[in-house]
Amino acid sequence: MTGDPLILYIPGLKPKPEPFLHRRQLFRCLLEGVRRLDPKIAAQMEDRDDCFEIVAWTYDFYGTHRDIGLDQEDINDVLTRFAASDAEKAIASSWQRQSLRWLFRVADFLPFTIPKLATEELEVHLRDLHRYAKNRQGGADAAREKLQASLRQAAGQGRKVLLLAHSMGSVIAYEVLWQLTQEGDESIELALLVTMGSPLGQKLIQRNLLSYGSSGDQRFPANIRHWINLAAVGELTAIDSKLRNDFGEMIARGLVANIDDREMYNYYHMHGALNVHAEYGYLINEVTASIVRDWWCEQTESSAQNPDSV
Repeated sequence: MTGDPLILYIPGLKPKPEPFLHRRQLFRCLLEGVRRLDPKIAAQMEDRDDCFEIVAWTYDFYGTHRDIGLDQEDINDVLTRFAASDAEKAIASSWQRQSLRWLFRVADFLPFTIPKLATEELEVHLRDLHRYAKNRQGGADAAREKLQASLRQAAGQGRKVLLLAHSMGSVIAYEVLWQLTQEGDESIELALLVTMGSPLGQKLIQRNLLSYGSSGDQRFPANIRHWINLAAVGELTAIDSKLRNDFGEMIARGLVANIDDREMYNYYHMHGALNVHAEYGYLINEVTASIVRDWWCEQTESSAQNPDSV
C-alpha cells in the first residue's frame, strides 16, 4: 500500500528554532498559502499532520537554536498579507539592489574581489559556506546524513516525496541526491524537487560540490523526476536565479524531465525591513503554494486510482 505523500523541507544556513517550533511555523505559512488557493486541499494536508516534515540539521552545525520569539511577530504579520505591494516590488527591483546583485555576480567569477565587496551578511554566508565545503568537524556529512535518513525512511514507507529546499538546503539536497545516485540506490526517486532562493547557480558553489570533477552522467543526480527552481526578485543569495542554464545538461541526458525556473516576489519583513530571501515568505507565497497544491492533488488522485501501488 502506498504511503501518504510527504512534503520534506530542508532549511538553509544560520541557526533555526527548535525543530518542533520551527516546523509549526513553517507549516502554518505553507498551509495558509495553500488555503488561499484551495481550502479543501489545505484541510486535507492539515488533517494529515505528518505530511510535512523538516530536516533539522542546523543545530548540529552551529550548536545553538534561534529563539522563535525573534521571528513570531514577523511570521504573524506575513500571514495577514496576500501579495507584495507596489512599494515592496520597487524595493526588490531597485537599481541599488540590481547593482549589488551584479557586483556579487562579478565577485562569483573573480573571487579575489569578494573581500572588497562583502557586506557583513555576505561575510557570514561565505564563512559558513567555507565551513560546510571543508566539512569542518563533520558538519557537512552530518547534514547530508540527516536528509539521507529522511529520504530512506520515506522510501521504506512507500511515500512519494516533494523535497522543498531553501537556500543552502538546496546544495545539501543536490549533493545527497547525487550521492544516492552514485551508490546505485534506485529505491529513492523524488517526484519533485523545489529549490527556493538557491545559490546553486553560483560558480563558487559549483566548484565545491561533491560532484565537481566528475564527467558525463556521473556529474549529476539521476533520481529527480521534475525540478522547479524559485527565486525572489532582488535575491542576493540566488544571484544567478536561473538554474536550467547550469544544469540543463541533465535534461539532455534524460536524467530529469525538466528544470523550470520561476520568479516571484517575497513580501516577508524582518524587523521592519523587506527580506526577500526569508523562508517563511517563500512558503506562504502563492507561487510555492500552487506548486504544492498541484503536486498534492496529483499524488492523492494517483493513490485513489491505484490503492495497491507501491
